[in-house]
Amino acid sequence: MDGAPVLDSVTEGESAALPPETLEALRQVIEVDDTLRRRVEYSSDASNYRVQPAAVVFPRNASEVEDVLAIARKAGIPVTSRGAGTSVAGNAIGPGLVIDFSRHMNKILDINPEACTARVQPGVIMSDLQVACAPFGLWFGPDPSTKNRATLGGMIGNNACGPHALTYGRTSDNTVSLDVIDGRGRRFIAGRGLDQVPGLTDLVSTHLSLLRTELGRFTRQESGYSLEHLLPEKGSDLAKALVGSEGTCVTVVEATVTLKPLPTRPVLVVLGYPTMVAAASDVVNLLPVEPLALEGMDSRLVDVVRRAVGTVPELPGGDGWLFCEVGEDEGDPRSAVERAADLVAASACVDHRVVEDASEAAALWRIRADGVGLAGRTPAGNQAWPGWEDAAVPPANLGPYLTDFEALMAKYGIEGLPYGHFGDGCVHVRMDVPLSEEGDIPVFKAFMEEAAALVGRYGGSISGEHGDGRARGALLPHMYSSEAIELFEQFKGLFDPDNLLNPGVLVDPAPITSALRRPHAKSIPGRGFSFREDGGDFTAAVHRCVGVGKCRANNFATGGFMCPSYQATKDEKDVTRGRARVLQDLTRGALDWDSAAVEDSLDLCLSCKACGRDCPAGVDMSMYKSEATYRKYKGRLRPMNHYVLGWLPRWARLVTTIPVAATLANSALKIAPLRKAVFAVAGLDTRRQMTAFTNRRFSRWFKKNEPSRRAPVSPAPVKNVILWADSFSEYLDPTAAEAMVEVLQGAGYTVRIPSSQACCGLTWISTGQLDGAKQHLRRLLDILGPAAEAGVPIIGVEPSCTAVLRSDLEQLLPDDSRSAAVSSMTMTLAELLGDPDLGPEPSWFEERSLEGTKIVAQPHCHQHAVMGYERDLTLLRRLGAEVTPVSGCCGLAGNFGMEKGHYDVSVAVANNELLPTLAQAAPGSIYLADGYSCRTQVQQLADVEGVALPSLLLKAHIS
Repeated sequence: MDGAPVLDSVTEGESAALPPETLEALRQVIEVDDTLRRRVEYSSDASNYRVQPAAVVFPRNASEVEDVLAIARKAGIPVTSRGAGTSVAGNAIGPGLVIDFSRHMNKILDINPEACTARVQPGVIMSDLQVACAPFGLWFGPDPSTKNRATLGGMIGNNACGPHALTYGRTSDNTVSLDVIDGRGRRFIAGRGLDQVPGLTDLVSTHLSLLRTELGRFTRQESGYSLEHLLPEKGSDLAKALVGSEGTCVTVVEATVTLKPLPTRPVLVVLGYPTMVAAASDVVNLLPVEPLALEGMDSRLVDVVRRAVGTVPELPGGDGWLFCEVGEDEGDPRSAVERAADLVAASACVDHRVVEDASEAAALWRIRADGVGLAGRTPAGNQAWPGWEDAAVPPANLGPYLTDFEALMAKYGIEGLPYGHFGDGCVHVRMDVPLSEEGDIPVFKAFMEEAAALVGRYGGSISGEHGDGRARGALLPHMYSSEAIELFEQFKGLFDPDNLLNPGVLVDPAPITSALRRPHAKSIPGRGFSFREDGGDFTAAVHRCVGVGKCRANNFATGGFMCPSYQATKDEKDVTRGRARVLQDLTRGALDWDSAAVEDSLDLCLSCKACGRDCPAGVDMSMYKSEATYRKYKGRLRPMNHYVLGWLPRWARLVTTIPVAATLANSALKIAPLRKAVFAVAGLDTRRQMTAFTNRRFSRWFKKNEPSRRAPVSPAPVKNVILWADSFSEYLDPTAAEAMVEVLQGAGYTVRIPSSQACCGLTWISTGQLDGAKQHLRRLLDILGPAAEAGVPIIGVEPSCTAVLRSDLEQLLPDDSRSAAVSSMTMTLAELLGDPDLGPEPSWFEERSLEGTKIVAQPHCHQHAVMGYERDLTLLRRLGAEVTPVSGCCGLAGNFGMEKGHYDVSVAVANNELLPTLAQAAPGSIYLADGYSCRTQVQQLADVEGVALPSLLLKAHIS
């Protein structure tokens, strides 16, 4: 086939610029972006590969797709279709043009409950389809773990499956027809029948024996093209054959898929075995019971989840488990329980649990879901890579295969956490195969070749779910004959003779070692932050992101906060993954610290820290942004807002030195013309109101009201606490700090405050002024260090500042032993009150009540990310309050929402969850927000006054 120049481009991982006339022709018909930043964002998916396109286009309808493909064919430019970009094998990247269907072509066009079908555009998110189908009692059976961001187009491209494929089949099994455009420009509806494609009938008729013997041997044989569907006895189903073709033959612009009845009251059965291999070997005994799902995992994965989230629900005894879901027969609510008993009886397990309660079952399934993301790091904390992601063997061979696969990993000194869809013989694993340096590439290649050969010996498939892409296409000869490989080439040739659709994939594949992303990045030691979890290497830190795309998902319903700016803009530029891709290119030397691409990419990051908790790979974009900003402006003049907002505690201290000065400053800045003029010069958005300065510093109030509490702190008793009022609580709003004194005193604590003001440097950190931040933190350690080392709890008022002491402090000053002491002894009020050793007497809780109090609670993003909000919720509910927690950022995020150019996104972020929740709250509800920014945002945008937790506790009814 033609295409050598294209493959050269793939090998190099770059694309030549589009000819001016081609770019102009595209601009006439479609939204197109050929900026460097955009091309970098789309250069990777969730794989190990990087291929930078020449441009990205965002079609609004099928006609625009036709126009784009016509222009590309005329110019000889390759095209790659992309959904959410979560493909782990390099299926969604390519040279030339990338078509992003997720931006606009994401509509559910029709749901037909009578026919049990849905008609969708390729950019529809799978979980959105599930929500739309639920009122009809229907759902789309294949449900991969990435369903809250995976698109139907991507699932069609890779023939996605999921844990319920055992019952509901793969995407191909649930596809009725596809509206497609092939590489020749022909648009047609692919369904049953082969007449749409000239030459296809002859191709099938001359290869019947091969199609019947080499293809379709077991359900998870996904590698190569699934041409067995073209057989007469399979219905000559072209649509099903095109599912899993990874965009190499056609571009899908619409699909009709089959819907199935929602499973009613399924029962979960967890079976325990001595080892995961023993669990795998028992699968064939369980399949006759017809479970809905049959998933396998072992103790290594469970241990990783337990370390990450604290606890996991009780599991049966053993070191390997099968999670089996069984359904009920229609009209027989006890049939699922009976089937569960049959499953246990058929098994060789050593222990088991039968779980009928849906919430308890969901908690157990969450181990599996959390493990999917956490498997990106090995138990030793090493980066684990995709590539050998989802091999499958016939279930009868699963136990022996796993034994040999574990031996192969041991041979190479590689660690991984296997788990997967054991009922289908599919094993997921990410491994710490060396990929950090160019010298690692031969080892990577050797392991991949041996792993492919091992699968071939067991009659398996190199890919059982995620497609071949760039990771596995060149390995197909390990499982197929040369005749089958030639048949694949002939099949593609009927649709795309010029090899313009996703070249380098499946047919004439690129070598598995070409265009690898990580080995070409250069080590960059941390200069501001220590990046201690990544060996002190900024490069290793930003390469934590392998692109799984959880940051693109709307996680608010499940308590997630990531990624607020993306949920507001739906632009890859503003998602954690897109920013990580830009920073990864920086580590290659393709960009530098003051590149416009880097600045633009980081501009709308709110530094909310939510990714630090919600990202399964532990990406902390807030830290990376601060480091990048620090390096960019080191020794240079900064933007004015860095001096105004970054030094806010300094200005606030000066203004509040004399109470009358604060009053005058507040009055002056209420004069609109003056405020707007000052804001314009300072680089702030003139639509914002000015933060008020207090004329009653907290420390002065404390001295006046409780002078005895400034005595030196001794190591005992434990009821001694340090109340640390940060700069916001000291100079801007001391209400919460004052209330906290009363709460702590009422709870039996002896309250002390630091001998002098101790600033954590938060605003210096958020503006990348890390030298200044370290100066403040060293002074803070001088003040708070002795108390922390003496074991005295330090109670923070402002969550963002408390989070600095719990996280950033040790990253910025790792070599100061006092950092660990202060970090470990710093607590929130709820953590202190709920601590079994340090908390108050039980009578304190018994004497107080918030019964009848309705609360809309906004956890501060930094608290969610670093300390968590669970203790606060537990405390409020223990006191009887009815709490509605809000997920997601308030949108102000410290200095972010004040800065010029950020106002609209700041408001849009507030409208993600916070403002709608407040608008729908019951009359009389209290807005609870410990964060000063959270209270400020809502006061300015919704004219609602918020209260902090200590102020609320003072209002608790005393019995």
